Amino acid sequence: MIKVDKQNIHLILNIQGNTNMASTSFADLKKSRTKDLEKLTDAVSKLTNKEEGKKSYEDLRFWKPTVDKAGNGFATIRFLPAPAGEDVPWVQVFQHSFQGPGGWYIENSLTTLNKKDPVSEHNSILWNSGSDANKDIARKQKRKLQYIANVYIVKDPANPDNDGTVKLFKFGKKIFDKLNDLMNPEFEDETPVNPFDLWEGANFKLKIRKVEGYQNYDKSEFESASPLLNDDDKLEAIWKKEYSLKEFLAPENFKSYDELKARLDKVLGLDGSPVVAKTTVEQAKAMPRKPAPVAEDAGMADDDDLAYFSKLAED
Repeated sequence: MIKVDKQNIHLILNIQGNTNMASTSFADLKKSRTKDLEKLTDAVSKLTNKEEGKKSYEDLRFWKPTVDKAGNGFATIRFLPAPAGEDVPWVQVFQHSFQGPGGWYIENSLTTLNKKDPVSEHNSILWNSGSDANKDIARKQKRKLQYIANVYIVKDPANPDNDGTVKLFKFGKKIFDKLNDLMNPEFEDETPVNPFDLWEGANFKLKIRKVEGYQNYDKSEFESASPLLNDDDKLEAIWKKEYSLKEFLAPENFKSYDELKARLDKVLGLDGSPVVAKTTVEQAKAMPRKPAPVAEDAGMADDDDLAYFSKLAED
């Protein structure tokens, strides 16, 4: 089915006029309907390709729950098992996102790949300096952990079109802790549950509230263990729709140590650029900036701001 919004309809009508698609009589309309469909399809394809050619920071494979004006949101999802050919149903990626006098630093950390990273090294020097001010700077520049997994959208009240789809989901330590608690219960009378199991896993009720200006996920909880669906053929179809997670750990998604070091020196003014060479706590507080894109222990990793800041970093 071809989906065309109102703006595209006007553009297609213009294309129609330029390609002699307009019928001169009802009889012509009936005779040419097959060819007209082909031309319409081609027109929509051209429009779509034109839009896809524009640089976008949005990855449509990812799902993000919608919150209302009060910052509240709700959805039910099911964490899915590892995709075909992969062993673990999630990957973890460390990132650095902070602003210095020379701009924004938004980069994946090489510590994700168990390699040395210039920011972590610089933060270690600051932390071990014995200065409380330097420790505060190191805290602001510390790496942030995010997890990525495949999920099945059981119910998304704000966007029902997502129901029944497989998406990638980016989340933080708070939600991962809830997964871990289900797999490794604290008390002996509790039965361990694999939340990623299609048959004996459990749906996850994601409940979002705004607490002290930040999104809070403490009310989120798992339902009782149950099959996602009682049809193995449908479950197999869902599993085959999963996205690879290995790509997020591919070397090409990480800059080299030297590239990151050069960017860090520029952001912190350590490369001789005409900016303040040392970032003090007072200077950091005075910098006009948005709140940190995501806290270390946040429930979900919010990449909207990260994408925006990444664009600033490239400018």
